[in-house]
Amino acid sequence: MTAPRTDARNDVRPDTDTIRRLPKAVLHDHLDGGLRPATLVELAGAVGHTLPTTDPDALAAWYYEAANSGDLVRYIATFEHTLAVMQTREGLLRTAEEYVLDLAADGVVYGEVRYAPELMLNGGLTLPEVVETVQEGLAAGMAKGAAAGTPVRVGTLLCGMRMFDRSREIADLAVAFRDAGVVGFDIAGAEDGFPPADHLDAFAHLRAENVPFTIHAGEAHGLPSIHQALQVCGAQRIGHGVRITDDIVDGKLGRVAEWIRDRRIALEMCPTSNLQTGAATSIADHPITRLRDLGFRVTLNTDNRLVSGTTMTREMSLLVEKAGWTLGDLRTVTVNALKSAFIPFDERNALIRDVVLPGYDLGTR
Repeated sequence: MTAPRTDARNDVRPDTDTIRRLPKAVLHDHLDGGLRPATLVELAGAVGHTLPTTDPDALAAWYYEAANSGDLVRYIATFEHTLAVMQTREGLLRTAEEYVLDLAADGVVYGEVRYAPELMLNGGLTLPEVVETVQEGLAAGMAKGAAAGTPVRVGTLLCGMRMFDRSREIADLAVAFRDAGVVGFDIAGAEDGFPPADHLDAFAHLRAENVPFTIHAGEAHGLPSIHQALQVCGAQRIGHGVRITDDIVDGKLGRVAEWIRDRRIALEMCPTSNLQTGAATSIADHPITRLRDLGFRVTLNTDNRLVSGTTMTREMSLLVEKAGWTLGDLRTVTVNALKSAFIPFDERNALIRDVVLPGYDLGTR
């Protein structure tokens, strides 16, 4: 569906203003990692939670500094503050609605948002009430986006936490809400020491119910984590997956890398986040460019927009500036994301045909 790379349009190096207008798709983005700083300050005050600072700009800077520690564990620890304000109906409704509006303002036309309902129960909500409330907020955001002329479709991934034992419950939730906006499942949290195979019961249930799932793998742990996610658990996509390069030597693909490329298993890559957690050394040398050139189905994502201080426009701009990406490359990863989205084929196809490809044609004018 994409134009061949020999097309002259593919060689355009778009500027930031052009990139901001391009239609985008994001598959890997955490709801609790993308709050507006001002909203976090306001909601924290309402529930009596103490933040590192109550100045929104200073708070955003605090998050960015913590995220740049190079330590995945410290990176994850910053979520203490966002989760503290996402324990009530009011907090969940607002953060979900604003999440969608922020995507729309960034030119995103399709997004998948993920979060762990089990981490949002301290205010007395039940697991189903958490999901219902988030879906209500997302629906409100989509309605406002459409009314403003910036429509965006958002699907939800429910996350089980890999260090806890509630993943089967969360898988049951994903099945129960599959016709109410939940499009899939994931496991999240500290990767090293918490293998995906610990949650085989959840994955077997999801496969039996035909619910797709992705697994965080190959970020803080290496090739065995990716292999287990694919061959033991049956993941349809891989979250991050940067360590797949351990299976590529002098351009020759090992068995796992070959399996991923040949079966078009999408890699949900997050350059800024990977750099901050130590999974990559620089944007210029991030594996996404090498893997793109080797024919992998790479997708571009934000991971956590507040924590990483980023947007899809920023991620795209960094690859253009630091890694020599072109308009054609940006279109390719956008189409890749939609091809691998957890929504029906005809809906994916319509977004590619009617929204993305025309939008990238306009980017050359």
